[in-house]
Amino acid sequence: MLTTLETLKARLKIIPADTTDDAQLTRFLKHVSARFEQECNRKFARLENAADQFPANTSDLVVNRYPLESVTGFELKTSEATGWTALDGVDYLLRPGGVIRLRRALGAECQLLRVTYTGGYVLPGDTPTPEQTPLPDDLEQACVEQAAFWYQRRDQVGIVNFSGEGGTLKLNEKPDLLPQVQSVLHKYTRIVL
Repeated sequence: MLTTLETLKARLKIIPADTTDDAQLTRFLKHVSARFEQECNRKFARLENAADQFPANTSDLVVNRYPLESVTGFELKTSEATGWTALDGVDYLLRPGGVIRLRRALGAECQLLRVTYTGGYVLPGDTPTPEQTPLPDDLEQACVEQAAFWYQRRDQVGIVNFSGEGGTLKLNEKPDLLPQVQSVLHKYTRIVL
């Protein structure tokens, strides 16, 4: 999750000893975290030995988890019968935005390329080592605010029109994400080349 239950409870001014809504709050945090990954087209949590697959005829590999710490291997696959074959001596450059730039494509269009790497952010609640990158504060705060918003309006989820004496208010097409949250997520969206 992109923040801790304790952080969300503090934002909502729920005392730590009150566990009445912990299960529901945790579900909101899981949902917000998954939604952020969907909106940004990437995974945020740091993972060792993550593996992503690409067409083998490309030289720019945009991985799902970044920032990138290291690349541990490349493999090529031509058929299910032959499986994956490790490639040695691959020349590459790590670029910002989770891009591994190869000096040249390693295969043909009909082949698959798999890269194994370590990347992503260390999530709140865990302590990063000096070479690791913690989740950015603005992304964690966006998660807190979005989960708090959903929790506070949990009885109104799915309502897009409000009518009253003064008229009708129609919410925008994505009423479930706060505008300030959308702005933060835009900065962390994975661009696929």
